[in-house]
Amino acid sequence: MKSQYDILIIGGGPAGAIAAKTAKEKGLEVGLVEKRPAIGAPVRCAEGIGKKLLADFIRPDERWIAAEIERATIIAPDGTTMELAHEMAGSEVGYILDRKVFDRELIWQAADAGAEIFVKTRAIAPILEEGKVIGAKIEAGGDVTEVKADVVIAADGVESKFGKWCGIDTTVPMREMETCAQYVLADINVPQNVTQFYLGNETAPEGYVWVFPKGKRAANVGIGISGKKSGPGHRAIDYLNSFVRKHFPEGKPIELIVGGVSVCKPLECTVSDNLMFIGDAARVSDPLTGGGIYNALYTGKLAVDVASKAIANGDTGKKALMEYDRGWRSSALGKALERNHKIKEIFITLSDEKLNSIVRSISKINMKEFDTFTLIKELIRVNPKLSLELGALWASIR
Repeated sequence: MKSQYDILIIGGGPAGAIAAKTAKEKGLEVGLVEKRPAIGAPVRCAEGIGKKLLADFIRPDERWIAAEIERATIIAPDGTTMELAHEMAGSEVGYILDRKVFDRELIWQAADAGAEIFVKTRAIAPILEEGKVIGAKIEAGGDVTEVKADVVIAADGVESKFGKWCGIDTTVPMREMETCAQYVLADINVPQNVTQFYLGNETAPEGYVWVFPKGKRAANVGIGISGKKSGPGHRAIDYLNSFVRKHFPEGKPIELIVGGVSVCKPLECTVSDNLMFIGDAARVSDPLTGGGIYNALYTGKLAVDVASKAIANGDTGKKALMEYDRGWRSSALGKALERNHKIKEIFITLSDEKLNSIVRSISKINMKEFDTFTLIKELIRVNPKLSLELGALWASIR
């Protein structure tokens, strides 16, 4: 490993991988360190992404597409269902990925471009000079090396440790940390082109259960619940086991993953002097759905677009890097994150009765496109009883 890079990336997930590839394509020297011994494992993701969103960054490949989705179904607590067809469901239709293969493809593309990739290698501390980050201490095989860089990019996930070491408060409030568990279930019958979302405070308090098909007679069956609702006997895995016993009693679990997803607002600022945050480290997963693959790819590429110009100009201070922070916040992604956090804060307060009413009301609405603003306005129109809850939401995001 070199002692100096233009860009040093901490973390080898989708955000870090696309950042590394972009950096090399711009002619920069880049090193990426990943603490895990293998990229892509373990998977901590439901693995869904919209087709149009993915196409901005990589050409679809059947090697890492487990299922192609055409519709999404929402199931209310009382069993009422609402189907969103392809033209309405937007980002909820697309692909279910095989993240083990997908993540490795991204990192292989970065390596093919010339990025230096180091696995089972971790950043253990920042190198600071006059309070500014100028690199990181890197540990591999028991040896510690000081590696300097013009820009360090933190792509090390939720509650970024590297960010904390740099003095940035990356803590996610417990009430806004979704605790998640997911089985890959085999030998079950599920529609191969439909994603399913189950709502209800008894099923998934302040969250939801998802069923994402993943090949013939298999699916990702998972749950996310509010961290403040989790405890002995009522953890995410307990709710998930109850759901599986009820809906897939013959299912055979062949994989179990657990983890956390932030559903809070993004970091107050995603840059500092010579330092940038991308993907989950920037807390840009969707507060409403928990989805984050596209958000990681988008912020990873944008960060390097800005960093490369700053490096060329010889100024990588916070002021120069703020173009990145302003850029993603003013984009469609940033606006969606702000809007969806407001929506999430309303919907986690709704009773099962209100959730049932909303799903029943949606089924009466004829919309050509599933647009948040139109949906809320129409829900209030067809169900005036919802005006108190949704009226405040409508006023806050219009």
